[in-house]
Amino acid sequence: MGLPATMIKSLKTLVSRFTSNIDLYRRIIAHPRCPKLTRLFLGMAIVYALSPIDLIPDFIPVLGYIDDILILPLLVFIALKSVPEDLLEELQAI
Repeated sequence: MGLPATMIKSLKTLVSRFTSNIDLYRRIIAHPRCPKLTRLFLGMAIVYALSPIDLIPDFIPVLGYIDDILILPLLVFIALKSVPEDLLEELQAI
């Protein structure tokens, strides 16, 4: 039993978007005006993405990838919403 093609495509898009923005996340975390909440959630997202441990193991069909598809974007979303808009624009322009 394989994963649906749409889920595989969503997962690949998520990973691609996350990895292409790693440098932005690093700049945000390193900036002195970065809120602690942002550092916490971006740090958790990076650790979760790099960690071999998942909440639901990937070998469980479909369910194993749902946590990756939901948790990682949620952590990044919360983190980016807590960044002051002017700071985010400044760091994206670099």
